[in-house]
Amino acid sequence: MKGFFKTFYGKLSALFLILLLVMGTVQILITINSWKEYYNEADQKLNQRLAQDMANELKPLVKDSLNIDAVHHSIHYMMVMNPKVEIYLLDGQGKILAFFAEPDKKVKSTHVGLNAVKSFLTKSEQLPILGDDPRNPGVTKPFSAARLTIGPDIDGYLYIILGSEQFDMAINNTRESYVAATIAKGLLITLVFTALLGLLIFAFLTKRLREMTKVVENFKKGIYKARIAVKSHDEIANLGITFNTMAETIEANIDELKKTDTLRRELIANVSHDLRSPLASVRGYLETIQMKDKTLSGEERARYINILLDSTNGLERLVEQLFELSKLDARQIEPTCEPFLLKEMVYDVMMKFKPRADNAAVRLKVDIPDGLPQVYADVGLIERVLSNLIENAIKYSVQNGTVIISTDKSDNEIIRVRVQDSGPGIKQDDIPFIFERFYRVDKSRSGKTGGTGLGLAIAKKIMEIHNSTISVVSELNKGSTFSFNLQAWHPGKA
Repeated sequence: MKGFFKTFYGKLSALFLILLLVMGTVQILITINSWKEYYNEADQKLNQRLAQDMANELKPLVKDSLNIDAVHHSIHYMMVMNPKVEIYLLDGQGKILAFFAEPDKKVKSTHVGLNAVKSFLTKSEQLPILGDDPRNPGVTKPFSAARLTIGPDIDGYLYIILGSEQFDMAINNTRESYVAATIAKGLLITLVFTALLGLLIFAFLTKRLREMTKVVENFKKGIYKARIAVKSHDEIANLGITFNTMAETIEANIDELKKTDTLRRELIANVSHDLRSPLASVRGYLETIQMKDKTLSGEERARYINILLDSTNGLERLVEQLFELSKLDARQIEPTCEPFLLKEMVYDVMMKFKPRADNAAVRLKVDIPDGLPQVYADVGLIERVLSNLIENAIKYSVQNGTVIISTDKSDNEIIRVRVQDSGPGIKQDDIPFIFERFYRVDKSRSGKTGGTGLGLAIAKKIMEIHNSTISVVSELNKGSTFSFNLQAWHPGKA
């Protein structure tokens, strides 16, 4: 049972029942008080002229003086006819001159406040108007009052309490045995029905929370496909939508971490291979030079040294690429943008790669129209992107193939740069991954196409810090076209 009240449903149910009991008690008190006010108002309205009628009967008896015996005889008859009243004769200041009530009852007050009496007589307030009860100081009751001249010089009042102590005892017994019991029965039925209905509703509402909890627990256990079924548009549904969105983000992050871990493993394998081969070559040629130092000719020595230089240059290039990519990932490189002519930069880069293209029997071609506006970017970084693309295009093009660098301008002042090769193309399954670091289409890592697969990853990162993108379109046996966008710039444009 203790465990039940620790649950959200148990706490909600307990709070609901407590509130229901409190509201039920308040309703009982309000009902009894309203019933009392209703009875007082009805009683006072019904007996509003009682004191005036009785005063008319008493006027002859108190005209000359206050004769208690004579008055008592007349009043006794009236009280027999209406035993619920208590009758008082007051002077002009509210002092009690005489009273008539059930025997053996004492009056505890000597005066009656006249403010209520005057309000009753002038009808300046709405009924019920409650006046002092001389037998119970501090208690007010409905009354009837009338002016009455007592003797030759006392302008007094006839003051009638409409609920005597005897009547109060009778009404209290009746209220306890009938009214209170009736209210209690009705309230009990209402409370039981409302409690059962409320508990059923709470059970239905918290069922969705329990289902959510089960889904979250499954997600915690590693079932990352677990999702909350959303069937409404309330706050609980919004919570479910928020969890589903969060779960999708976490699942995507987990997939990304798995992919990164796979790439990391590939990196270790690829870099180890790319480091091992040149290092083994360097070591082998150094050992050869050391062993044949005295017998090597100058031509052989020069050839060995050139091979060593090529190997160390390859190692240096690999380390630089890794270092550059790490800085791009950490956003340690910020572009220093300036306007420049794209056509000039393309020709500069092309001339740098022309010897390599000639050695590979690949023709470089530039197709950039005159009058192209300047672009606004970091010259060095864009040159690096273009160099990486042209280097890859030459590397993968077939003999007597062509690499074309072209541009075009869109209506929204965007200049698109394309590098097209005549290579074997890229499989559609490989295209989504070629911009990932360390990914290589050629898994053999041959000498012709050897490398770490960092060039395209670096190009992608450079375009990202320029708030741009790089993409590829490729078809097997027909070549590939890599392209990226640059913002056009005009004098006076921010």
